[in-house]
Amino acid sequence: MLCLTASSSPSPSPSLPPRPSRPAADRPGPGISAKSKFSVPVSAPRDYTMATAEDGFGDLPIYDLDPKFAGFKDHFSYRMKKYLEQKHSIEKYEGGLEEFSKGYLKFGINTENDATVYREWAPAAKDAQLIGDFNNWNGSGHRMTKDNFGVWSIRISHVNGKPAIPHNSKVKFRFHRGDGLWVDRVPAWIRYATFDASKFGAPYDGVHWDPPTGERYVFKHPRPRKPDAPRIYEAHVGMSGEKPEVSTYREFADNVLPRIKANNYNTVQLMAIMEHSYYASFGYHVTNFFAVSSRSGTPEDLKYLVDKAHSLGLRVLMDVVHSHASSNMTDGLNGYDVGQNTQESYFHTGERGYHKLWDSRLFNYANWEVLRYLLSNLRYWMDEFMFDGFRFDGVTSMLYNHHGINMSFAGNYKEYFGLDTDVDAVVYMMLANHLMHKILPEATVVAEDVSGMPVLCRSVDEGGVGFDYRLAMAIPDRWIDYLKNKDDLEWSMSAIAHTLTNRRYTEKCIAYAESHDQSIVGDKTMAFLLMDKEMYTGMSDLQPASPTIDRGIALQKMIHFITMALGGDGYLNFMGNEFGHPEWIDFPREGNNWSYDKCRRQWSLSDIDHLRYKYMNAFDQAMNALDDKFSFLSSSKQIVSDMNEEKKIIVFERGDLVFVFNFHPSKTYDGYKVGCDLPGKYKVALDSDALMFGGHGRVAHDNDHFTSPEGVPGVPETNFNNRPNSFKVLSPPRTCVAYYRVEEKAEKPKDEGAASWGKAAPGYIDVEATRVKDAADGEATSGSKKASTGGDSSKKGINFVFGSPDKDNK
Repeated sequence: MLCLTASSSPSPSPSLPPRPSRPAADRPGPGISAKSKFSVPVSAPRDYTMATAEDGFGDLPIYDLDPKFAGFKDHFSYRMKKYLEQKHSIEKYEGGLEEFSKGYLKFGINTENDATVYREWAPAAKDAQLIGDFNNWNGSGHRMTKDNFGVWSIRISHVNGKPAIPHNSKVKFRFHRGDGLWVDRVPAWIRYATFDASKFGAPYDGVHWDPPTGERYVFKHPRPRKPDAPRIYEAHVGMSGEKPEVSTYREFADNVLPRIKANNYNTVQLMAIMEHSYYASFGYHVTNFFAVSSRSGTPEDLKYLVDKAHSLGLRVLMDVVHSHASSNMTDGLNGYDVGQNTQESYFHTGERGYHKLWDSRLFNYANWEVLRYLLSNLRYWMDEFMFDGFRFDGVTSMLYNHHGINMSFAGNYKEYFGLDTDVDAVVYMMLANHLMHKILPEATVVAEDVSGMPVLCRSVDEGGVGFDYRLAMAIPDRWIDYLKNKDDLEWSMSAIAHTLTNRRYTEKCIAYAESHDQSIVGDKTMAFLLMDKEMYTGMSDLQPASPTIDRGIALQKMIHFITMALGGDGYLNFMGNEFGHPEWIDFPREGNNWSYDKCRRQWSLSDIDHLRYKYMNAFDQAMNALDDKFSFLSSSKQIVSDMNEEKKIIVFERGDLVFVFNFHPSKTYDGYKVGCDLPGKYKVALDSDALMFGGHGRVAHDNDHFTSPEGVPGVPETNFNNRPNSFKVLSPPRTCVAYYRVEEKAEKPKDEGAASWGKAAPGYIDVEATRVKDAADGEATSGSKKASTGGDSSKKGINFVFGSPDKDNK
């Protein structure tokens, strides 16, 4: 049993901002749903060899996954042929993908022997110069030359053994457009870009970032091992501070990373890292793809953050935006499009090169230099900053020529494999995934795709696109629909279970109840949807909870837990939602008078002991610790045995655990019969109704639940809900309980006490010290009212453990 204690403070009330333009496509009805009773089988691993162009691709391994794919062999053969042709061309002319992806060591500003060399692809330019602080912004003495491939270059010898362009000095690329005009642009491969914050709307300048050896950050910690299942903490560094201002990489590393570790996440996903001139775009309108966003610090500061995460055992993913680029011509890559044809541009020309809903430019993925630029971009962030993988934004827009606009995907395979598919973009993603997994076999790469395209998450060698996971984007839509439009008794248990399990069982998903999207687009966080204005007046633990608060905290825990346990092969939570952060996210913009009031995280809400936010935070910690101990997220065993619409009960097994969710607003079921696979004794592993989670303490944690056999062995139809065994439980309203089977022959652990058995919390957070401390005292036990409160409520933070099997066997 998990036991914990923790801490939490409200804030003032507001009106909702308008909805910014963000992903356009309708939510999907994804491909193949799970098997009967929603069990999720896994295909046996096979050692496939890449098909060759000569064999016609008639035996790609993906055809073994789904017989329907055979009807689309022409499409798969065409895209596999294009992929191999592109890959072989890169091998022939560039020495292979790995060498090709080192473009950042050739393009932009680099030191070569005793000179500084600058290269830029701008085939439409008629003349070019490099300007900056180093030549007083007069480029007449630093004219560049152009080769046959449209690449401009200049070599500037060192002066007295030192680079002519000093570290941290401003530079720009000046070129002649051919219509009589000269324009200044930030170099496309620049690694840092800044602006004059004292001037409103000031343009960005490129900054040559090449610190001397003594000032370069040196990584001290290795990458953590890839977890069997990622538990991802999605975060935005700039808005991670308590104060209404832009927070820094170092503040995030020192103050927030210990919280993430203490809540038992194993992965951090960072948003808005690539430079974006408009802060309110949330980082999705990138202007400078190789530049660390200067608002939060320098490249060395970001390296410190990643290294600090690795020291805590946290892997770090980066939110990468290769689906489109900012239309900003002054500061961004779009400034290199000066009317040339599409073969000489980063972007498609005409309507094909413009996303009408996002007001952004769309890449031409068939262009050689675009491939070099984007593949090198991935390599740069992995090599220079030690990122462990990526979450690709806007993949639906990349996959289709219609970009998902006004599309409602019904799951018909013709929607995925036909003329609407942008094969050039698919080939780019195949190249990118092949490259990333070759450079770092343990890389984690996640696709944000709302269409449900099959084989998106199968390996390139099999004929897939190569992602490791896709986001299960239909899940938060289900919860929002229920919370906004349906009374509690109208919630359908079968619809909830279907939404959570309706995924391609041969491809992995990351489940989430709410991400940044659910609160940044003019909506509310789930907690705020549930409790609204009462979060400002009713969260004090010194007074009885109102019905609204009691319902809100109970459902917030249940929704996040069932999403985690049943919704996928990994789990994601957005920063602050683990403790029910109220309100929404709103970035400084004209519509709110450039306010930072909603662009921060109120960590004090969960740290103040007399506030109820601590309960949601404690349960979030317990959910993650439960997976640490029982590894249910990575288990292929997932069986929903009971979806009782009248009683509002969902029962399922995931891995070795049995989960019972009672969504009924008022009914308690004593002696509710629960089906299970294995016979034996079951005990409470996690109970959302425990007092330490803000519940009512109605479930006895010390009770043993012994199974009874059901029906004829080996004849499922004679069993109880198709399960060969059953046991009975108490199921209070709005409560979820996970049960584990006691191993009767478990050996006593060598160390003393329950705290040494299994994976306990790493410690607790001391808010003043902002670091993880070792737990100093006592073990917590489960079941009693005293244990539920966790003893000394004045101690900040958390310490919780599982019950000992030795105790269970007495």
